[in-house]
Amino acid sequence: MSKLRILYVASEVNPFLQTTKVADFVRQIPQAMQERGMEIRILVPRFGTINERKNRLHEVVRLSGINISVGDEEKPLTIKVASIPSAKLQVYFIDNEDYFQRKSVFVDKDNLFHADNDERAIFFCKGVLETIKKLGWSPDIIHCNDWMTSLIPMYLKTTYRKDPIFQSTKSVFSVYNNAFSHQFSADFAEKARMIDIDDDMIAHLQQANFENIVKTGIKYADTVVSAEDEYSEKLQSLLNEMQCECKINHIPFASEEQNQALSDSYYNLYHELSSC
Repeated sequence: MSKLRILYVASEVNPFLQTTKVADFVRQIPQAMQERGMEIRILVPRFGTINERKNRLHEVVRLSGINISVGDEEKPLTIKVASIPSAKLQVYFIDNEDYFQRKSVFVDKDNLFHADNDERAIFFCKGVLETIKKLGWSPDIIHCNDWMTSLIPMYLKTTYRKDPIFQSTKSVFSVYNNAFSHQFSADFAEKARMIDIDDDMIAHLQQANFENIVKTGIKYADTVVSAEDEYSEKLQSLLNEMQCECKINHIPFASEEQNQALSDSYYNLYHELSSC
């Protein structure tokens, strides 16, 4: 049996950036899966808080030069790469001067949510899929983590569904309790739209708040993971509502002492999903 190919997509990964437990998950589980014989790639944004020299990031020229549309604009995509030496894991970083050069992640120095975080998420999700196409590396599973990655399962079911690279790709979407109160403008849906996405599919994004953005990932992923023991009232209500439409696996991210059980859970989940 050939190795399973797993792509992990998130907003952060240790040791390059950590703001939530997502960074620890994307550091620990990919290594565990690699040690169990799977082929792993990781893709994250190159936020300006990541020191390129210290972390030895370098541009992958053959992967750069793609333009990504966000609404009516096209933005150039730059790909950088670094490795986690202790784990022998390669991490690809998606970069763009307008979206990721500022020295902050999602909030500014006054703790205000960046108004263009919606565009940054759209650019990132589209950029992930275009990067994988250019790599020519066909993943069996794309594991999307948290709200910033939530458009990827929808894109896989629509615009990219006939692309040979993604023909057999399944998606996992993990839900975390990283809510924000900001609501984006109603044009979020139009900016996120791609080929084969009709009005009904993005109607909920007319109210582009945290819960509705996360709902997109839950709705279109092949399987969903509840990665926390506790959620906000709104997010728990959404998970309860969506339970009728999709299978939600409760696999909370555990302490290091429980790593083996966590590794077993994901190993089994990936194999079960890939064989469907």
